[in-house]
Amino acid sequence: MINIFNVFKGRMGKSQLNLANENYSGNKNPNDNGFDNFNDFFNQFNKNNQNQNGGNSYKPRNRKPLVFYYFVALVIILLLNTFVFPSIMTRSVKDTTYTEFKNAVENKAITDVKFTDDTIYYVVDYNGKNLTCRTGRIKNEYTEAYVLDALFSQNVNFNEEIPVETSPIISFLLSWIFPILIFWALGNWLSRKMASSMGSMGGGGMFGGFGKSNAREYEANGDNKVTFRDVAGEDEAKELLNEMVDYLKEPDKYTEIGAHIPKGALLVGPPGTGKTLLAKAVAGEANVPFFSISGSEFVEMFVGMGAAKVRDLFDQAKKKAPCIIFIDEIDAIGKKRGGGAIGGNDEREQTLNQLLTEMDGFDSSKAIIILAATNQPDSLDPALLRPGRFDRRVPVELPDFQGRVDILKVHARDIKMAENVNLEAIAKAAAGASGAELANIINESALRAVRAGRERVIQSDLEESIEVVIAGYQKKNKVMTDKEKLIVSYHEVGHALVAALQKNSAPVQKITIIPRTSGALGYTMQVEEEGNHYLYSKEELENKIATLTGGRCAEELIFHTCTTGASNDIEQATKYARAMITRYGMSDEIGMVAMEQLQNQYLGGDASLTCSPETQTRIDKMTVDLVKEQHDKAMQLLKDNMNKLHEITKFLYEKETITGAEFMEILNRKEVDPSVVAPSN
Repeated sequence: MINIFNVFKGRMGKSQLNLANENYSGNKNPNDNGFDNFNDFFNQFNKNNQNQNGGNSYKPRNRKPLVFYYFVALVIILLLNTFVFPSIMTRSVKDTTYTEFKNAVENKAITDVKFTDDTIYYVVDYNGKNLTCRTGRIKNEYTEAYVLDALFSQNVNFNEEIPVETSPIISFLLSWIFPILIFWALGNWLSRKMASSMGSMGGGGMFGGFGKSNAREYEANGDNKVTFRDVAGEDEAKELLNEMVDYLKEPDKYTEIGAHIPKGALLVGPPGTGKTLLAKAVAGEANVPFFSISGSEFVEMFVGMGAAKVRDLFDQAKKKAPCIIFIDEIDAIGKKRGGGAIGGNDEREQTLNQLLTEMDGFDSSKAIIILAATNQPDSLDPALLRPGRFDRRVPVELPDFQGRVDILKVHARDIKMAENVNLEAIAKAAAGASGAELANIINESALRAVRAGRERVIQSDLEESIEVVIAGYQKKNKVMTDKEKLIVSYHEVGHALVAALQKNSAPVQKITIIPRTSGALGYTMQVEEEGNHYLYSKEELENKIATLTGGRCAEELIFHTCTTGASNDIEQATKYARAMITRYGMSDEIGMVAMEQLQNQYLGGDASLTCSPETQTRIDKMTVDLVKEQHDKAMQLLKDNMNKLHEITKFLYEKETITGAEFMEILNRKEVDPSVVAPSN
């Protein structure tokens, strides 16, 4: 089964955009520019700090680095040491009268003295202990001279600073205990905050948050409740899940007859097809709580914490039953066991074992249904997929034509659009697009209307949005030379002309040589007339290979050389040819023998040959021969229609963008424009 929608583009090193889910040879190369390369969510640092729509209103806070708090504590200690501690210490200084100071001088009891502008500090020997005293200074020349002479005669020390006696206990407390207490209190407060941010349900201490599930809970009557009305283009998936909804609404109807509802369902499909949205819709239809968590959130830095989170998640679910648990990207913890970590305990395997135990252990009467989503079903552990755990496997595929129309209508509900907008034409042009990509097309059209100063979205906004999603925005600052522009023009017309001159080829809808932000210097868009195309014959695939080589043939035919613009054409043609030989049994020499295995069909389709080296050599030669045969066919088609090649290229070179109708009008025109001449090399 295959679903192909190709867009050819002339660019250096990359000349084709493949928008389809190419199941016949795996999904398209991750490096190809197409619908799958758009709306990729960046993956997300610290998911616990993100505000999830429709769930608990957990709002992220701007957290300062740890060193900031310790710096603040250090500043506080320095301020205390400068302004507070000295005043505490100076309480041991005794205030005396000037007469008492004079008597101490006469009695030769003073050992140290310090004069300031208004005060005299002095140390006296009192019962064998030094006592620091303080008195006011009398600025009388006679009195001061007398005191100074007496002090000098007694060899009293005149010091800059007078040592202040402090209680050893107070000194120890202020110098050691108090700073330690400040840092301990700060560290304890920070650890509690960290534990809280990692999902703590009020736990205390450094590790209070570990082992707690960070699943987001969406209440049944939340503001952002999702129902099946909000999910379009997946009628089969909704039908399979509707029985679970009915069970959650009326469980007695099933238990009375002795039936057991499936404990879980695995949603399988490529990215962007609405697996998470479907799970939310099941909860919304059943009007039950919904717990959502990603598989990667179970894995912690400490061994055993993932298993603890699984236990905590199911404990929460049992308290809220009936409810739904949704585990997104379950392949993060559910991969096959046996090839685990080297030595020690594998945290991921422990988490998986705990999940398997919990799925077996909870009471079916609790009405807890587990939904999970993945785009790597082949990598999951068989124990996870057996009946009694994930009983049902629900495919969530790319939408067909009617599905795309319905999805566009859902996303267009809140968009102001002109009355003459034709969403069916947009759905037809967007063959192979996922629901997320269709939503992006609608949003891009609204943004384009705002930029143009219009109050409503018109048809041209939607058409341009498809091109934005395919190849990016027009690159205004990228100017090609006249020679490059001419080469790209012939290249794109070569694709279109070869496609139009063959039977069973998708009609050309648009040709452009305007550079795009994706790196494309131009592209040719083909759209199937009858919507989705699931089966391809040998002749149709050969025609596609010939169409792919048409751009290079035009370059060789007109300029007697070739450029790097056909690099992606060559890659795609090789992929088609190899798939025909190794997986589709379309080779007379090898026949119906599978020589290649495809894995991860939803994520690029990794293929590996399963044959001997000698057979691989034969396959390589047969692939080269098949591509060369179709290249020769395309070359002959262009040679037989040289006048049309020049005429259409001239029109494209002048207008830069032409529609499929304009292309076919020139192709079907009998007379030839006399002004058209072949370019000089």
